[in-house]
Amino acid sequence: LDGPLTKGLYAVLDEYRSAYPDLFNYVENEKNEGLGVSLAKGLLACKNELVARMDTDDIAKPDRCEKQLAVFAAHPEYSIVGGQIEEFVGEPTNIVGKRIVPCSDEDIKRFLKTRSPFNHMTVMFKKSAIIAVGNYKAWFRNEDYYLWLRLLSSGVLCYNLPDVLVTVRTGTQMYARRGGYRYYQSSKRLQKFMLDNKMITYPTYLANVFKRFVFQVLFPTDLRGFVFRKCIRKH
Repeated sequence: LDGPLTKGLYAVLDEYRSAYPDLFNYVENEKNEGLGVSLAKGLLACKNELVARMDTDDIAKPDRCEKQLAVFAAHPEYSIVGGQIEEFVGEPTNIVGKRIVPCSDEDIKRFLKTRSPFNHMTVMFKKSAIIAVGNYKAWFRNEDYYLWLRLLSSGVLCYNLPDVLVTVRTGTQMYARRGGYRYYQSSKRLQKFMLDNKMITYPTYLANVFKRFVFQVLFPTDLRGFVFRKCIRKH
C-alpha cells in the first residue's frame, strides 16, 4: 500500500488477512513513495518464486493464473509470461478496446524497441529474475518499461499468451496520465537509456522521441483518448 488508505479499504484488507492468514498479506508505506518503490518492496516481501501482478481495479479472468502456470510448467526456461488485455469504461461489460502485444520471445524483443512489450497487469514472472536485474526502480510512469528493458537485455526468455488474461478499467483519467510534459520527459529519458545501451539505433531513437512528443505533449487529452481507442487499440 503506497501510503494510508480509507477505513473501508483497511476493513476489506483485514477481512481477507483474517480469513487467509497464510495466504494474504500486504506491505504498507507510511507515506506515498511512488509505484516503483512500492513494487520493489512488495516483491521483496513475496514468498514464492512465481509472482503474478495486477492493479486494484483490474479484473482477472478466472483461469488467468492457471494458464500462466501451465506455460511455466511446460517451459521452465521462461522468466516472464504475460498476456492480452481488454479495456472497459464504466461497467466491465462495456469493452472499448484491446491492447494486443506480441507472443514469441523474438517478436517481444523486437517490439521492445518501440513500445512496452508486456501488459504490466497481466505478467507472471520469476522473482529471482527480477531481483537479478535490480528489481523495480522509480521511473515516472515507466517503471514497468524500464524493468522490461533491463530484464530482456539480460538474455532471459519470455512469452505472452494470445489470450485475454485481465480486463482493465480505462477512461479520461488514464488518457490524461499518458500525456503531459513530465511524462514526455520521462519517456524521452527512457529512450536515451535504450540508445546509450545500444538497444536501439539513433534513427529509431529520434523516431520514438518525435512520436511521443506529438502524442504526449501536443495532443489534448480528448484527442489522445480518441487515438488510443481508434488507432492504437484493437476492437
